Amino acid sequence: QAIEHQLKICGYKSSLDVLALYLARQGLRSIPSLSQFRRLRYLWINNNKIQDLKFLVKNYCLTELYLNNNELTDISGALKHLCSLQILFLHSNELKKLGKTVKELKGMISLQTLSLFQNPLACDPDYRLYVIYFLPSVQLLDRKLVTQRERESALHLYNPKRAWVEQSIAFGKRVDTSLGTTLGSSRSTQPARRLKMPSGREFGNNTNKVPFEDPKDAVLVRATTRSLMEFSSLDWNKVATCQERHLKNKAGEPLEKLTVQFR
Repeated sequence: QAIEHQLKICGYKSSLDVLALYLARQGLRSIPSLSQFRRLRYLWINNNKIQDLKFLVKNYCLTELYLNNNELTDISGALKHLCSLQILFLHSNELKKLGKTVKELKGMISLQTLSLFQNPLACDPDYRLYVIYFLPSVQLLDRKLVTQRERESALHLYNPKRAWVEQSIAFGKRVDTSLGTTLGSSRSTQPARRLKMPSGREFGNNTNKVPFEDPKDAVLVRATTRSLMEFSSLDWNKVATCQERHLKNKAGEPLEKLTVQFR
């Protein structure tokens, strides 16, 4: 009845015309399948008593979904097909399993706004960093913008190896170079000064990206450890085609590959 009432108010003549449906604050405990509204993009079901989301199995076009203030305890298998979602409100429910909930949302590559606060899972001490790391497309989490510093902290916490690599390379292939590089040119009469790195500020163990007492030292080390870029070219005119190899019409010539490297 709530759905029919909304259709009459909006004057929809066909289910394919329905792009938005407002069913908030109706005291609903369950909703029949909304599969007939295949072009539905905006759906408000907030402030009801909904406990399952089986009615959404065919609504692939949804871009905004408001499910806050309900009685949801698990969303597994109910939302992962909604790859076009950009806004999802799930706050003020009874979601308890953080990993299971985030796993359901991983396929939503367009998801930018997400709210999960006032759920039991939000009590996890690493809750915010966990969501930021595993849902990188989210820009606004629980009404608060995700900062670059939070993304770096999440990367350090859940993928420290990648964090170390990102801090220690510039581009291209990584080249291991000792940090014991010295300053000063060959023409200088003064002895070379060894770079000093404060303890506890090694690469990958601190978010400070200039872990040296003197910034000039960091610039020099960055330059000397810059990755090598490698380009290779081959004269394909000398490579016999499949037909030529089969008929043996073209004599085989040794192939020459030209490789160029630079920092």
